[in-house]
Amino acid sequence: MALIATLLESRAALLALRRTLPKSGAAVVACRTPAGLRRLLQRRLVDAVVLTPSAAVLPELAELRRQFPGIPVVAYAPFRPDDGELLLTCRRHAVAAVAVEGVDDPVVGDMVVRASITAERRRALAEAPRVLRLTEPLQQAAWSLLVGEVERPVRTTSLARQLAVSREHLSRQFGAGGAPNLKRVIDLTRIACAAQLLANPGYAVPLVVRVLHFASSSHLSSTARRIANVPTRGLGELGPRGVLQAFVRGNTRSRR
Repeated sequence: MALIATLLESRAALLALRRTLPKSGAAVVACRTPAGLRRLLQRRLVDAVVLTPSAAVLPELAELRRQFPGIPVVAYAPFRPDDGELLLTCRRHAVAAVAVEGVDDPVVGDMVVRASITAERRRALAEAPRVLRLTEPLQQAAWSLLVGEVERPVRTTSLARQLAVSREHLSRQFGAGGAPNLKRVIDLTRIACAAQLLANPGYAVPLVVRVLHFASSSHLSSTARRIANVPTRGLGELGPRGVLQAFVRGNTRSRR
């Protein structure tokens, strides 16, 4: 599952964030320095960045927005009435949301979740249950979990355990009524995420392979062609919605 990366000056802010995020949601990783944040982005799938926009961090914020404009940033600090210029700077850097420490503490987790790349992907793929014919409650529950769990390939056994059904029942019921089979939809959600990442200048193909745990660049490439009928370099232009549309146009069934 993706992480929430933080670069916060206040321990109280970090604790408030952890306390208000969903228990089953993304874990929070506290970075001590901008360099630590950069290293985390090179290793793991980051759902959002929450930071204190201090003078020391602002240059890093500018670089982060240049390299990774698709990763939402939430500014979280004890802003005062005379911080107008700082808030304007945050706006110039396309900060997704501003949370005021001491005021927004009870809802900061919800603000981050709503700004995250997972939430953006859910919105982009909102029509998927309809166009993929996922009409049954079990199909829709499985889809909801799969959209959020893209960092690694989801095992059918693990997904069945979360849904409190047997592996065999899940596999059989998921593909009922003309829906694609489960393995195909797992690949769809992961390629949709790859498309999100590849739209960012800082996400070269080898980095996407690493953070999404594809076996190799060729594995990512073959999966992209199988799901969206494009080479890897074409995913960033498609985006998640374009991947879904390409999938529906003729890639929902395995080629025998």
